[in-house]
Amino acid sequence: MVGAAILQPVVVLAAWTMVIWVWMYATRIPAMTAAKVDPNSLATDPEADLDRLLPPQVQWKAHNYNHLHEAPTVFYAIAIVLAITGQGDGWNAYLGWVYVGLRIVHSLVQVTINRVILRFALFVASSLALAALILHAAMAVF
Repeated sequence: MVGAAILQPVVVLAAWTMVIWVWMYATRIPAMTAAKVDPNSLATDPEADLDRLLPPQVQWKAHNYNHLHEAPTVFYAIAIVLAITGQGDGWNAYLGWVYVGLRIVHSLVQVTINRVILRFALFVASSLALAALILHAAMAVF
């Protein structure tokens, strides 16, 4: 199918999101047990906040999981537009891989050492790749 190469990085990023999901719960559930957190209180007690109750290193995974549902959703939509218009191969597929690679590195930084300046640089770089994809999608549909 012409333009479908960009769908490969889409699938990889979706799979990576599930890796972070597993990692998040593999660390969060034992931490909640150790901290004796009552899961029901999280829904009813406004003072019950996992960011205050669990170690930061545990919460970094949860924060990254949330981040993987923010800007990447724009990538998913734009990649589909590029694939449908037959523009998802070549340079756009390469940019898709750049975007996904940068997001994976961003995740690894956030869930391990969580250096904000490094995360920010990776976020900006991935956003530039995404902006280029958005521009190419706009050129394809307008």
